[in-house]
Amino acid sequence: MKKIQCAERHDWKHTAESLGFLFHTIDGEPYWDESAYYQFTLKQIERDLEDPTTELHDMCMDLVARVVHSEELLERLSIPAPFYDMIRTSWLEGHPHLYGRMDFSYNGSGPAKLLELNYDTPTSLYEAAAFQWGWLEQCIERGLLPKHADQFNSIDTKLHQAFAQLQVNQPFYFASMKDSIEDKGTTDYLRLVAEKVGIESRHIDIEDIGLNSEGRFVDLEDRWIPHLFKLHAWEFIFHEPFGAAIAQSDTQFFEPAWKSIISNKGILPLLWEFNKGHPNLLASHLDTDPGKAVPKGWVRKPFFSREGANIELQTAEGLTVKEDGPYTDAPFILQEFAPLPKFGDSYTLIGSWVIGDQAAGIGVREDNSLITKDSSRFLPHLILD
Repeated sequence: MKKIQCAERHDWKHTAESLGFLFHTIDGEPYWDESAYYQFTLKQIERDLEDPTTELHDMCMDLVARVVHSEELLERLSIPAPFYDMIRTSWLEGHPHLYGRMDFSYNGSGPAKLLELNYDTPTSLYEAAAFQWGWLEQCIERGLLPKHADQFNSIDTKLHQAFAQLQVNQPFYFASMKDSIEDKGTTDYLRLVAEKVGIESRHIDIEDIGLNSEGRFVDLEDRWIPHLFKLHAWEFIFHEPFGAAIAQSDTQFFEPAWKSIISNKGILPLLWEFNKGHPNLLASHLDTDPGKAVPKGWVRKPFFSREGANIELQTAEGLTVKEDGPYTDAPFILQEFAPLPKFGDSYTLIGSWVIGDQAAGIGVREDNSLITKDSSRFLPHLILD
C-alpha cells in the first residue's frame, strides 16, 4: 500500500460537473483529490480487504438473525420498543437490501480492523463506484498510468444487478434531504442506475413525503409511493411523527428496517461478544460511564454518531483527540483504538463496499485528523503488482 503523487487531469473539474458530480469541492476545499492515488497489490486487496469484508458481512447477517429474536438485544441497541415487530418482520420476510460500507483501519500489512459499519445511509458512493473508475480509465487512455493498472471496483456493476433482481414494476422514489448536495448526488446516482435497468424512477425531497388519510405515503401530487429509497437514517425516523405509520403502510423501504440493527455502533460490542478474538474485529463494549476520561488506547463513540461527531480517543501515548457534535443523548461504546495509517500529513481510512451480500470495491478517504470527518478528501486507488 503506497500513496503516489501524480498530475491531475487538466479537465477533471469540467468532467465532474458534466457528470453531475457537483460536490467535488466543499466550502472551497477539495473533496475529490487526484493529486495522488493509493496503490495496492492484488494480494492486499483480496486477502486483506475483499475476503474479510465478505466474512464480516456474513457475521453481521448472522447477528441480525440473532438480534431480531431477542428483545434484550434490541433494547441494548437503544431501538424503541414500538418498532421491534416491524424490524423483526422486515428480516423474517426477507425485505431486500442494496448496499453498505465498512470502514477499516489498514496500513498495507496485517489484518484490516473494522472501525464501524455504515449500513443504512452510507455516502461517498458515486465517487467510489463511478468517478474513480472513470479516473482510472481516462488516465490509462492518456498514458498517465500503466495499461495493466486495475481497481477493486465492481460497485456499479453489482448495483445494476441488485436493482435488476428486485423486479420492480412500479415507480421507485429516491429521497434525500432538501439542502444536501452530497446526499442528492448519492440518490441521483442510484436513481440513474435503477433507470438503466428499466425501473421508473423519481426524485422526492424527504420533507415533501406525505401521508394520506388511508395511511399511504404519497408525493406532492398525492401519488402513492410504492418503493422508497430514503437517505435518511432509521434512528431519526423512529422518533419522527410519520415513523409510527411505516409498519402499516404498503411502501417498500430501502434500506429495510432491519438495517437499523447494524447501522448502530452498539452492534460493535455485540459483534465482538459473539466473535471474540476475530482478527478483523476490535475489542468493544458498552461505555457505562461516558463522563469519565477515555482510557489510553481506546475510542469513545456514540451509538448514532455520523461523520466523526462526538467521537473522542486517547492514543497509547496519551494524545487526546475529540470532535464535538450533537449526538449526546444516546449511549456510548468504547472501542479499542486502531490508529489510521499516516501518509505525509494525512490519516487514511478505507471504506469497503458491500452490494447486496457481496464485497464490491473500496474508496479511500483522508483527513488531517485521526478522526475522519465530513471535511475528509476522497482519493482514487489502483491495483498494480
